[in-house]
Amino acid sequence: MILAEHAVGLLATAETKNPNPLWPDPAEMVFGIFAFLVVLFVLGKFLVPRIQKQLEERTEAIEGGLRHAEEAQAEAKKALEQYRAKLAEARHEASRLREEAREQGAQIIAEMREQAEANARRIVESAQAQIQGERQQALTQLRAEVGALAVELASRVVGESLEEEARQRRTVDRFLAELEERARTEQVSS
Repeated sequence: MILAEHAVGLLATAETKNPNPLWPDPAEMVFGIFAFLVVLFVLGKFLVPRIQKQLEERTEAIEGGLRHAEEAQAEAKKALEQYRAKLAEARHEASRLREEAREQGAQIIAEMREQAEANARRIVESAQAQIQGERQQALTQLRAEVGALAVELASRVVGESLEEEARQRRTVDRFLAELEERARTEQVSS
């Protein structure tokens, strides 16, 4: 209650000093303007520069981040181009190596084929030489046996001994020549 009485007393004094309730007291006005100027000075001197400094730092950080992002993006593009170039080069190299491998494979196959043909020719020639040798050996043995049989047969037919070697040979050779001649004429006729 005392407080309420005091407030009413102050109101009554205020009404007596200043008849207009919208217009403040000049002392309060001076004190308010002074306080506003002090606050404005403190804000302008200490707080605004710090705020501006932080805003500038933040702006620089953002711009630096953007520059860094652009640089990173440019580097990424460059790395991508290099990667694509290397990939294309690797594909070209792989294609070239495949082609070389194909050519080498064809060359190896041709060489192996030539070697196989040469080996086959050597084997055939060796077999033919062996056959020819065996044939000659068989002919020689056959001549000897035929000669012995011919001499024996001739000595029985002629009734005299053909023991002399020179005579035996001439007789055998003549007999074999006649046989070979007959064989040739029979082959030509057939």
